[in-house]
Formats: sequence, structure tokens, C-alpha cells
Amino acid sequence: MRVAVTGAAGMIGANLVHGLNAMGIDDVIAVDDLTDGPKYRNLLGARLSDYFDKRDFYTRFANGEFGRLDAVFHEGACSDTMEHDGRYMMDTNYRCSKELLDACQAQGTPLLYASSAATYGGSASFREEPEFERPLNVYGYSKLLFDNVVRRMLPASRAQVVGFRYFNVYGPREQHKGRMASVAFHHVNQFRETGKVRLFGEYGGHAPGQQSRDFVFVDDVVAVNLWFLAHPECSGVFNLGTGRAQPFNDVAVAVVNAERARKGEAALPLDALVRQGLIEYIEFPAALVGKYQSYTQADLTRLRATGCNHVFADVATGVQAYADWLAQQP
Repeated sequence: MRVAVTGAAGMIGANLVHGLNAMGIDDVIAVDDLTDGPKYRNLLGARLSDYFDKRDFYTRFANGEFGRLDAVFHEGACSDTMEHDGRYMMDTNYRCSKELLDACQAQGTPLLYASSAATYGGSASFREEPEFERPLNVYGYSKLLFDNVVRRMLPASRAQVVGFRYFNVYGPREQHKGRMASVAFHHVNQFRETGKVRLFGEYGGHAPGQQSRDFVFVDDVVAVNLWFLAHPECSGVFNLGTGRAQPFNDVAVAVVNAERARKGEAALPLDALVRQGLIEYIEFPAALVGKYQSYTQADLTRLRATGCNHVFADVATGVQAYADWLAQQP
């Protein structure tokens, strides 16, 4: 099998490459922009057949220069939700994706791509239906616009097209993302640097630390992508989360107890960690009032209807595995 992965040096892209290798697929064309050179570390140990800068790949692929590809995993995007340059966002996330879709359809190549739960924005429901799609920023809008293009073309599609609306993904190989890295990543570093984890206090009718998100471990994201690779008859736009909202308190408890376990110390419940000052709450930032999602939870009805019955890790399990991985890194 021969595949290409765009955004291959990013978090999800790199984990996909390693996941493909684990399946015995090593004819992998990696595509990225390594202006941020240190991202190359995410591909250390990966087996690749070639590498192309994104400025070269899309044109050459559209011209048919790579011959037959069995699939393209399109993870390349600007994922910074705080990026307000709409022209850049639409060119990077929408126009580039649209041109890749056209090329894949012309060549009969399956396309599995990254969408985002940001398409829901301020909605209180998270089903893949237009009435619930209310993006709060141009990032979410760029993803929604492409999803809608896919929806329109699916009835006449020549090859599989699958969009994954990723919820809050965390796990290995996200260190390059800076402020956009996961809560788990920041909590681990915060605890190692200060000996405590800080969470937002009461907000939006939620008690301190009880704002909840659908946190999904990146290994599960890879597993679902690879399930669809093995089921080319399945197309559509699907949520990819655990289907289970968990509070930020759960992430903090999992991080602190993972660090305590490494020192041979016993796990403690939330109230004990708060009493000991290992978890503390800060006032909710005024700058985020009205711009913050206090609750997300993927509706997995459509995903399950395809026959994908993958079992997702809960926060305690996923964060423990992630903290162990981080402890092994330089």
C-alpha cells in the first residue's frame, strides 16, 4: 500500500505515520512545511519512502506525478484558533483542501481529512447537522466550508472521502504547538515546573474545574483513521471524540497522580489534591468571557452507524500513557 500524509510532522500526522508503519505500511510520502525545523523530531524513527514540501506536493500530485496512491491522509492545516488572518486561513485550510479533493477525485484516490469540532462553535449540541454548526472563529468557518463542499459532492464521488471532526486531541508529538498544545501537555509541564496545576475557577454555571470537554487520546484518533482506511466503502463527515465529556479536574487529577506514581507516591482524590495545594483554581480570565466553550461532547451516532466500534480511552488511562511517554523524552 502506498499513501501520502500531509501535515506529516504535526501531531496527528506524525502519529498517523507511525501508526501506518506499525501496520507494515512503509511506502509513505510525508508532506509538510518544515520552516519550523524542530518538528522533524516527530518523524524520527518513521519509515518513509519520500518527503515533499507542501508547496511542491499539491501541484505535482494534481499533475499525476506520483502514480497510483491508495490514500491521502490530509492533516495539514493552520490549527491556531487565535489566528485572525482570514485570508491566510481560507487559503491554507479551505482552498488547498479543495484543490486536493479535486485531484483525489480525478485520480480515484481516497481522501481522509482533518475537520474540527470548532465547526460547532457556540452550539450546545454536537451532531453533524447544519443547525448545530455555529463556528466562533475563522478557523472553524474554514473547516465548515470545506465540510460543506464534501457533503455536496459525495453523491457523485468517485472515491472515498472522510472528514473527521476532531474534538480535544492530546498525546505524544504535540510539543511544537506552543499555546495550542493540549491541556494535558500544559498541565504536565506546569506541574513539573511549579509543583501544582492551575485550573479556571467557576464560570458559566460550572463549579471550579468542572468545565468539561471531550478529550480524545491521539492513539484513538489514529485507530479510527486506520479503520476507515480498511473500509473504503464508508464516506462522510464524522465526529471523532470519545462521546464522553470529562471535566478539566479529571485531567489535572490524572496528571498529578501520574507524576506522583513516578515518585512512588500514592494516588489521591481531587479534594485531597486541592487541600495539599497540588491543584488550585484561578479566577476566570475576563478576556475569555463569552468566547469559551464550557462543554463539548461528540455525538457518535453516525460514526457507530458505519460499524466502527473502537473503544476510546478515558482521561485517566490516556493521560497516564501520555505522561509516561513524556517522561521518556529528552
